[in-house]
Amino acid sequence: MATVSVRYIVDDVDAAIEFYCGRLGFTAVMHPAPSFAMLLRGDLRLVLSAPGGGPGGGAAMPDGTRPEPGGWNRIQIEVDDLDAKVTELRDAGSSFRGDLVEGVGGRQILLEDPAGNLIELFQPTIEEARLS
Repeated sequence: MATVSVRYIVDDVDAAIEFYCGRLGFTAVMHPAPSFAMLLRGDLRLVLSAPGGGPGGGAAMPDGTRPEPGGWNRIQIEVDDLDAKVTELRDAGSSFRGDLVEGVGGRQILLEDPAGNLIELFQPTIEEARLS
């Protein structure tokens, strides 16, 4: 069961479902409306909302400001072979923001979902940086 939920604002919920489920191993657990879906991957529940999609996470603020995708906040997904995953995703037409980076605890790259939200793909190089 999920223990953490993250909401991403996406332009096209169906395209986001295809991306996250087809390329990153998420499972769709509910998609009751074109503007909303919940996906699951391990302990992470990813909630997808379209801007202006009615009440809820995609609704405009009282001053009329609408949520929009993008920015620099991101979820991090640990992978065993970063080079292979990047090649697989590039071959599937995925976009990246920048190149592979060697950090203190591992290697990473920023993958963009179809709406421009970021996913950090991370391969630990030291044991302390591993999730399990």
